[in-house]
This record gives sequence, structure tokens and C-alpha cells, in this order.
Amino acid sequence: MPNVSRWIIYPVLFIAGLAAMVIAMAAVVLILTYPNLPSLEILTDYRPKIPLRVYTAEGQLIGEFGEEHREVVRFQDVPDVMKQAILAAEDERFYQHRGVDVLGIARAALSNLTGGGKRQGASTITQQVAKNFFLSSEKTYTRKLYEALLSFKIENSLSKDQIFELYINQIFLGQRAYGFGAAAQIYFGKPLADLSIAEAAMLAGLPKAPSAFNPVVNPKRARLRQQYVLRRMLELGFIDPKQHEAAMKQALVVKRDTTVYAVHAEFVAEMARQLAAERFPDDVYSRGLSVYTTILNGDQEAAYRSLRRGVFDYDRRHGYRGAEAYVDMSGIKSEQDEALDEVLQDFHDSEDLHPAVVLQADAKQIRAYRRGGEIVTIGGDGLKFALRMMDDKAPPNKRLRRGAVIRIQKDDNGNWRITQMPEVEAAFLATDPRNGAIRALVGGFDYNRNKFNHATQAWRQPGSSFKPFIYSGALEKGFTPASIIEDAPISIPASVTGSQAWEPKNYDGKYAGPMRMRTALAKSKNMVSIRLLQASGVNYIQDYATRFGFDADKHPPYLTMALGAGAATPWQMVAAYSVFANGGYRIQPFIVRDIRDDKGQVLAEAQPITAGDESLRAIDPRNAYLMDSMLRDVTIYGTGARASATLKRRDLAGKTGTTNEYVDAWFCGYQQTVVGCSWIGFDQPRTLGKGETGGSAALPTWIGYMAVALKDVPQTFMSQPDGLVALEIENPGKGPAREFFYKENVPPVIEIEPPQDPDDVPID
Repeated sequence: MPNVSRWIIYPVLFIAGLAAMVIAMAAVVLILTYPNLPSLEILTDYRPKIPLRVYTAEGQLIGEFGEEHREVVRFQDVPDVMKQAILAAEDERFYQHRGVDVLGIARAALSNLTGGGKRQGASTITQQVAKNFFLSSEKTYTRKLYEALLSFKIENSLSKDQIFELYINQIFLGQRAYGFGAAAQIYFGKPLADLSIAEAAMLAGLPKAPSAFNPVVNPKRARLRQQYVLRRMLELGFIDPKQHEAAMKQALVVKRDTTVYAVHAEFVAEMARQLAAERFPDDVYSRGLSVYTTILNGDQEAAYRSLRRGVFDYDRRHGYRGAEAYVDMSGIKSEQDEALDEVLQDFHDSEDLHPAVVLQADAKQIRAYRRGGEIVTIGGDGLKFALRMMDDKAPPNKRLRRGAVIRIQKDDNGNWRITQMPEVEAAFLATDPRNGAIRALVGGFDYNRNKFNHATQAWRQPGSSFKPFIYSGALEKGFTPASIIEDAPISIPASVTGSQAWEPKNYDGKYAGPMRMRTALAKSKNMVSIRLLQASGVNYIQDYATRFGFDADKHPPYLTMALGAGAATPWQMVAAYSVFANGGYRIQPFIVRDIRDDKGQVLAEAQPITAGDESLRAIDPRNAYLMDSMLRDVTIYGTGARASATLKRRDLAGKTGTTNEYVDAWFCGYQQTVVGCSWIGFDQPRTLGKGETGGSAALPTWIGYMAVALKDVPQTFMSQPDGLVALEIENPGKGPAREFFYKENVPPVIEIEPPQDPDDVPID
């Protein structure tokens, strides 16, 4: 028996001695290391990197820029379900241990031992805070020791709730999201307070491996991890069986495009980012700056929707072009092969315009795979647009067959149809003519496809939309809306042009003879505009146009200026038309209202100039009144008559613009409270197609926006200024008419004869 006791006692003593040595060594390390641990000031004075954020005037987020997407939340504002989900997934004994969970380590060690390998970890929330703030992610015993010591120090310096709050705001959760507040917005498009149990469990499963359990990239693995978290929540009593069952059944809607915001204003956000970076270049993406723009939520969405609708309508008028691309289907084993998602990675969604891979195609229907696993079957009306690319006569490189990449979209009834990504580009912007505040701006069809801002950067020929500035200059030269001008062909010989004869034509090739200046503008008669420009003086009109904000060097002093052969941006056009809308004052459009720091203090603020200040006057108020009157006629019986007919208003004014060979189409116009400019064309200038005028291609976008912007705005008309006289005059072929004149320009009405000697006429 003594021998047996000896065999038991000696090993126990050996183990006890070994343990004592380990404890003694640990104590020495603790004594030597603990005082040298880093200061916790970074935790007690927590200043996370907060990205630059851009908002509409009403405070709706439209853009975020920075390496880290972060939404800092206070602990008391985090819903209990989110806290419980995190504890269930990461550290169920968080409120019991002192930084290192000894029981958790023992349990993990036992599991790893019995499981035959390293399967579980036992890192606490406190340890993760220590690692994220102070340590690298290398897996060494030294790093783990420092992590444990730091955890003890953190637990002695901060409360449990403070530690938990740091973790909630700092942890990386994939998709550039740091913290659960940012993750809730990025993955589900909602604040933490609105998360369901199922959504909270999905987010709580991310810290373990943000890339592996990312619901955007790996939805299946994310779902398995979410189910584990829900099971742990049930086992710990955080939820009851009924809640667990409901959460397991809930179908989650994950935002696949994590850059989409409630208001579509990507071009505006980028403009604001550039302005903020110029003003605060050093730490613009990390100090939590907030940029508030002048954009209005409703106006911006109306502009975005109307522009896309206008582009889609134009695109469908010109037919289906065939498959967007082809992918190799030789390795695809089934209709649910994960490789199908991989082949679609190079084709982004354009909001409701989704890429899909054709699995099967015949004359009656198409079966296609949409990203995420949905199999779409399209037949009947959904195929009509693409029928000509479905038979054997279609070009082989465009025919719809297995492996073809197509675009699909739901129609108004919720049925899938084949469509295509438009090639044409467009721009629209609207401003308040009283102070220049931009109410809406869309710089192109799809920011993710083409980041070039056509609203501010595209220098295009304005065509006939430039004519009002020639007419305005002519009024200052003594013409009146009642002046009779000949609408007849003009020919400038080659001896004058220096190259070849110039024989401009009206759009429709028809000539109406003598007509009032007012009628000529409404009908956009090119011959009348040329004669007005010639009579007023090309150099005078070139200089006069600068009053509206145009660059003289972009509009050379030639007769082609009468046809809008110069260059302007939509931004310039909307500013120029504002002069007519506000009674003659030149305002400066602006898009950023103010920039604030992370405390809400204003660091920079716009100082808009307001119409009414006579130092800003660009044209005589009588000139503005007469031009407003003539431009309203354009929308009532002229080339823009569709505007008044559709919107049922008579206080709309504007001008269509169509350039030579239908390369650019414009409509710029206003109601006294808002000015809008619509443009459509190709980036590499080419014809839009016969008949694609400003009235047919650009005006519908303007009308769509104005239908929303003017919905509750009563009709208003400009007050008649002093210095005008109304008289009855003869209207050729139509009897007497009432017209206004400057007091100093009372009839006899000026008549312009066709030029007899063109030798002194400059021509481009």
C-alpha cells in the first residue's frame, strides 16, 4: 500500500511544483510587463475615424467617403436584441469574467482535444477590444499574453458597458463596415433600432470571419452562421421558441449594392466630396465632416426617375442591339451552379436593370439565371423587344442563345421583360432662380457605369436653345417681339466663307416668309435667327451672351452662332435661363449649403447672391419680361407645346434645342420658382437618329421633373415693369394682335429685309 501511495503522491507533487513554477513565472512576467503596457487613453478618449458624409438639404444621407464606414452609436441606443445576439455569438459570459474567460478556455481546450484538432477559440469581447486597438493579428503566444494582460488592464479601467460600446463601434464586419451601426445600414439599409431578431443574428455572426460569413458574398455560409447564433440565443434564454422559429423562417433582404442610398444623388455626392477635399485636404475622410447640399429629396428623385425614363424611352425607340456579352458555359453543371454568380461579377446591376445569363432560348421563351440563384422565365410580351435577335438570321455575335448575357427588368405589372443597358447619356439639373441653389442634379444615366458628370463637365453645342440670348440681344438693338423678319433661304457663297458655300436650312425645310419675331422664336426658325444675329452684329451678341455667364471664346463671332454652334454645359444653361426667370439678375448656381464638423459646428457656409440686388442685374427688366412672354409662347404653341399641354399650365417658359444631324437634344425652361435643363446625347458625338429633337428626346425628362416640382405650386406670372407700352399691331396673315414695346421703341415696327450683299458677313 505504501508503494501505491508513493506512485500517486510523487506525480501530484511534481504537477503541483510545475504549476507553482508556471504561476511564479507568470507573476514575474506580470510584474515586469504590466507597468509597460500601453496607455488606455485611446479607449478613454475614443475618437474613431468617421468618414465624410454628404446629405441633402433635408438631412438624407446620399454619400459616404472614407476607408472606414462607421456609424458611432451610444450603448444605450443599441437595442437589446443586438446586444444579446453579440453575446450569444461571441462571449456569453462577458458580464461574469474579468477580461479572460478561464471557463471558456477550458471548454474550448476540451472541445479541441476531443475533436482532434483546433476548432474553438475562447477570445472574449474584452480581448477583441485589446487586439483591435493595440495589437496585431499574428497568432503567437507572446501576442496572446499581451492580449490577456491588456484585457485585465481594460477591465480595471472601464466598465463592462463601456467596453461593450467600444466593441460595438470598432469591430470590422466586412464591406468596409466598422461597427454594427454601419453594418446595419450597409447590409440592410436601416438603423440598429429597426433590426429584427433574424437580422441582428446575421450581423452578430460576422466578427468571427467577416469575409467568410458575408451575406453579400457568401449568402449560404452566412445563413448557416446566422442559424448557429439563433440557436445559441435560444439556449441562453434571450429568445423563446416562437421567436426562434419566426427568425429562422424570415427571408432576409440583403443590400447587394451597398452604395445605394434612399435618394439617388451619386453625382451630387461626388461634387460635394471634391469641394470638401479642396477646403479641408488633410483629414477630410476621417474627422467626421458632414456636407449639407442644397438638393431637395423629392426633386432629386423626380429628376433621377424622369431622366432614366426618358433614356429608356429613347433607347426602346431605336431597337434591341442583342446580347451584351457571352460567357463560357462549358463548366456549368446545373442551373444552380455557384459558378453562374461568378460569371456575372463583371456585370453590375443598374438599379432595376439586372444582368442575367441565358440558360435556354427558343422562339417562345427564354430561361435565364439572375444573380443570387433566381431562374427567370420570359415569354410573350416580355420577349417582344428582343425578338429580332432570337432567330437564326440574327448576327451570330448578337443572337440570344445559351451563355448570352442579357438585361432584364420588371414591367409595371411585375413581369420580367428583356431590355438593355442604354448607350446614350443624359443630364438634368434644376435650380432656384432666386438664389442659385441647385434643387436636383443628375449627371448621367448610371454613375457606376460612367462617372463623367455631364451636367457640369460636358461641353456640347446648345443648338436652338441658345437662340433666346440672341433674341434678347436683338431687343437691346431696337427690335421688338412685333418686328417683321423674313423667313426665307440664305446662301453665303464660298468666296465669303473661304471654303464652301453655306446654305443653312430650317429644321423642317419649309419657309413661311415674313413673320413676327415672337412667332419665329416659338417656331425656332433658323433663318430668322441668322438675320437677327446679322443685324445685331455678331461681335455684339458674342459679348452680350457673357452677361448670362457664357464664355465668349466658346461662341466664336460667326453667323453659325445663330444655330447654337458654340459650346456650353447644362450648368451654364440653367444659370443663363435663370436670368429670364428672375427678372434679369445673374445668379451663381451652388450645390453645397454648409460643411460641419463632428460636433455639428458650421465650418464653412455658402454665401449666395440673391436676385433683386441691382448690382447683379444682367439685362433690362423690360427685356426679361418680353423674353419671358416669348418663351412662354414656345411652350404653348411652339416647339415645346407638349410642356403646357401635359402639365396644364400657362406659366411655363423655355426653348428646345436640336443641333445639326440630331447630335444633341436640349430643353431648357422654367416656371418662376424653378429652372430646369435637360440634355441627351452620346459621349462620342453621333446622331441620335432622325426626328430625335429637343422636343421629342429631351423635353419629356423636363416635363417629368416639373410634374413633381410644381405639383402644389400655383401659377404665377411676371409683373409688368415700367417702361413698356402695349399696342395693337398687325400680325401678318392673322389680323391684329396686342404687343409690348419699349417706350422709346414705339412703332413704326422695324422690318428686316433679306440681306442683299453678304460680302461683309463673317462665317465660320
